[in-house]
Amino acid sequence: MFDSLAEMVSRCESEGLSLAQLVIQAEAEQCRLPVEDIRERMARRLEVMRRSAGQGLAEPVISLSGISGGNAHKFWHWLDDHQPLTGPLLSRAVARAMSVNEVNAGMGCIVATPTAGSAGTLPAVLLTLQEAFGFSDEQLVDALFVASGVGVVIVRRAHVSGAAGGCQAETGSAAAMAAAAAVFLRGGSPRQSAQAVAITLKNMLGLVCDPVAGLVEIPCVKRNAAAVAQCFVAADLALAGVESAIPPDEVIDAMANIGRRMDIRFKETAEGGLAATPTGRRLARLVWQGERLDGQD
Repeated sequence: MFDSLAEMVSRCESEGLSLAQLVIQAEAEQCRLPVEDIRERMARRLEVMRRSAGQGLAEPVISLSGISGGNAHKFWHWLDDHQPLTGPLLSRAVARAMSVNEVNAGMGCIVATPTAGSAGTLPAVLLTLQEAFGFSDEQLVDALFVASGVGVVIVRRAHVSGAAGGCQAETGSAAAMAAAAAVFLRGGSPRQSAQAVAITLKNMLGLVCDPVAGLVEIPCVKRNAAAVAQCFVAADLALAGVESAIPPDEVIDAMANIGRRMDIRFKETAEGGLAATPTGRRLARLVWQGERLDGQD
């Protein structure tokens, strides 16, 4: 596959390919499968994303622990009678992002993109853009390949694991992947997609992974909602021609360096940040004593 976004952009520009075409071509060669099979596999993932994004909107989904859930449904129906400050596009994406992560916490089926804790961001962005602009499922499949290509570079240069690099590596990477895909869908160039990755990650560097009770619930559900906002900001800036002073690959490398230096208490150990607050510790005790709560998050 690819070791850098610079390499991907350069090949696209020299060979006259889109990012989607480049990634699909490389995937087919690596897996030794026809392009049609590769696309079909991705289409199946899109359908899982669609179901999980809708499930938590149709009805409240409460986690097994009981410390999170139901907020996607609550927010989605609040939008019926209220004008959100975030506007119709972002607010609906926020609801979908929370839905996916609530389904995950409820032991439902999701697509980990790139992880279960960050799985809400990419489907929320793509499905909301489809709703707003009428993109076809085929176009969304292409966008998923763009996101996956970015994810490959991040994995090779840094991390997507909260335990290895903090939440910057999980929701930060998810938001960056979604930003690149969003720029692609809106007709941006490969270079603009790469710039969206850089802008997104720059704004999420240092984000800690501090899950209350060690569960992928608090603050993960709402972090995905915030990641959607970061994605849209970065995508719009990149489409407008705004570029990062620090090249995209160097931003990814900076994230890797921060992750290596980050205190272990802030890397999915539930020993720091929100997990270490008095309320976080109280919730942890209740969860591990077997007392089910009722959607605290």
